Amino acid sequence: MDIVIGLLIIAIGAFCQSSCYVPINKIKDWSWESYWIIQGVFAWLVFPFLGALLAVPSGHSIFDLFAQADSFSLWMTIIFGILWGVGGLTFGLSMRYLGVALGQSIALGTCAGLGTVMGPVLLNIFFPELNALESLTFAVIIGVVVTLVGIAVIGIAGGMKSASLSEEEKKAAVKDFNFPKGLAIALLAGFMSGCFNVGLEFGKVIVAPAEWGAVAPMFQTLPATFLVTLGGFLTNAVYCFYQNQANRTWGDYKKGAVWGNNLLFCAIAGALWYSQFFGLSLGKGFLTDSPTLMTLSFCILMALNVVFSNVWGIILKEWKGCSKKTIYVLICGIIILIISTFIPQLLA
Repeated sequence: MDIVIGLLIIAIGAFCQSSCYVPINKIKDWSWESYWIIQGVFAWLVFPFLGALLAVPSGHSIFDLFAQADSFSLWMTIIFGILWGVGGLTFGLSMRYLGVALGQSIALGTCAGLGTVMGPVLLNIFFPELNALESLTFAVIIGVVVTLVGIAVIGIAGGMKSASLSEEEKKAAVKDFNFPKGLAIALLAGFMSGCFNVGLEFGKVIVAPAEWGAVAPMFQTLPATFLVTLGGFLTNAVYCFYQNQANRTWGDYKKGAVWGNNLLFCAIAGALWYSQFFGLSLGKGFLTDSPTLMTLSFCILMALNVVFSNVWGIILKEWKGCSKKTIYVLICGIIILIISTFIPQLLA
């Protein structure tokens, strides 16, 4: 029963993340770079910081927690967060050129596979005594492979969509639709986004000492999550402010009439985005009896993100005008991803 609860919590977080681009559509009179960094303040700083506080026992501060942590692990967590920031940045651009459904499918699929494998591999290089590679069992590898197959099928559906629609129909569904450009950006986004899970692997040692008091296991990865998102915020801030300068969009921040509306929807988008990793931390607290699912939890989260993003893609009519054959291929990919969530436990 605990496993079902854990997977359900992760699924809720995935649904929230996949919904985070919906409130962004309500933002008015701001350029992409302006609203991207403002929602990032909430998604990568405010809410992760508040979440991290749950892992700090009474009488201590989050800064006490970081001060007593191994400095190498702490800085590696931040560094991989900076690298993940490149993925987060290009992830947003992939939505721009491919739409919510296809952009998230390709980017998150690549992220799911690489993120799951890269974590133990890199951890083994720096800390061979931990035997991190032992977590990459046959069941885990099969889970990753099935996930990638599901993503590939959805990618085929995306290619069919691109080939079958006229330029006018593509623009009607996604304003800046560009499949070749979007595909390259989404693949880069997926590769770099996999660094998030690597950062979590390095940061899992950043926990409060036992003498400070008890901390619920489900909250223990939240400080590492904050450090990763902090690194990602730095990357995105540099790029967005550069774009503000290059595009002369600093004036966006002076438009007082839209600040109330835009701040509200940026905050909602940020909260929805952070829900995926808050849910991942809580969900893993219920998966401790299944080492396979613990290792695959990041991959499962990404797979479910893809499932729900395609549901939103259908709701937002991004697949409007496609043939029934294309829709059938899309649905097959979604079904494979759902199956990938349960197969590892059956094989373990």
